[in-house]
Amino acid sequence: MNSRERVRIAMALGEPDRVPVFCQLAIGHYFLNAGGSPLDIWYRSDAFADALVQLQQRYRFDGILVNLPGRDPDFESHIDSIDEGSSETTIRWKNGGYSLVPRDDNPHYFQPDGSRYFPTLDEVRPEALWYVEPWDITDVTYPYTWGFEAEPRPFDDFFPRYHLDAIRAVVRRVGEEVSVHSEIFSPFSQFLDLLNYESALMALLDDPAKTHACLERLTLGAIDLAGRQAEEGVDAVLISSAFAGAGLISREQYAEFVLPYERRIIQEVHARHEGVKVYTHTCGAIGDRLDLMLQTGTDGIDTLDPPPIGTVELEEAVPRLKGVAFIKGNIDPVNTLLYGDRERVRDAVLHRLSVAKEGGGYILSTACSVPPAVRPELLEYMSEIAIQHGGYG
Repeated sequence: MNSRERVRIAMALGEPDRVPVFCQLAIGHYFLNAGGSPLDIWYRSDAFADALVQLQQRYRFDGILVNLPGRDPDFESHIDSIDEGSSETTIRWKNGGYSLVPRDDNPHYFQPDGSRYFPTLDEVRPEALWYVEPWDITDVTYPYTWGFEAEPRPFDDFFPRYHLDAIRAVVRRVGEEVSVHSEIFSPFSQFLDLLNYESALMALLDDPAKTHACLERLTLGAIDLAGRQAEEGVDAVLISSAFAGAGLISREQYAEFVLPYERRIIQEVHARHEGVKVYTHTCGAIGDRLDLMLQTGTDGIDTLDPPPIGTVELEEAVPRLKGVAFIKGNIDPVNTLLYGDRERVRDAVLHRLSVAKEGGGYILSTACSVPPAVRPELLEYMSEIAIQHGGYG
């Protein structure tokens, strides 16, 4: 059984030959450990695809999450100068803006005056929204334009062809053997990225009607993008809904501003793309809303952060989720991997297997992204233990 088959069976709530294992890696982890330069990995689709495949093979992961959009192959024509620093690189663009590219973290784009741009709620017209990509090379713009394009694109041709280049490259290279997953941002996450978090959270209280109008539009764009990714041959689409935990919004706000929009995305993908799974990534404190997450119709729940970084005790979550949605995660990426050692990793893996393995439907993973500074040998060891002890029958 190859990795792709193994993950497919687990996502269908079955028992493959063994529990699959794969984690989402922080972009900074690729910068530090994939061999390429941060500039190449961030700005070149082929270099990012190379980094994804290289670390999947090194860590013996059964899947790859392609979690950056493809890049404009002509991006270099917009560069004015590049200044290499000891801890980060500064790219100065011909339009006067600049980007800071750290050695171990996501780059950001800045206006000529050093600020980052976010529109106000008053400026935003819901009918002008389609999708907000926070990791485009110029961060968030409004009305939304890709990179250095001068004009917004029409909604029926909103995503440039290069946007899917990294997915195409990974599927082409390993898609027959390895489970390839893509990522879209939930409407709620897009809304927070558009306005910046404090302003967006205040909008839930100050103008819920306009908030809902924005979320409606962003749902249409998310459906559009998910469908395009599915057509490229991914096995699953991850809805990144990182900010929908109890640390930011209540259960009642989740039910109002998150649940109906994610449910619509999932329903549309299921209806239009048979066999493609859709699952949900929400960080932190979600122990109080697992039932609401299931009401979206999600095929699986990712992260399940344990205390102290979250509120999900796996022993309590498994009876609620088993047989309804697949489970992915629950290993603490900070205290087990970043600050841990081989003994702590072994204990964590064996405990998760003892709690969640039986009956299938479990993918062993860290709760959230693997931090940049995690030692690669600990990830190698994590997979080794999972492979040794995760077998069925």
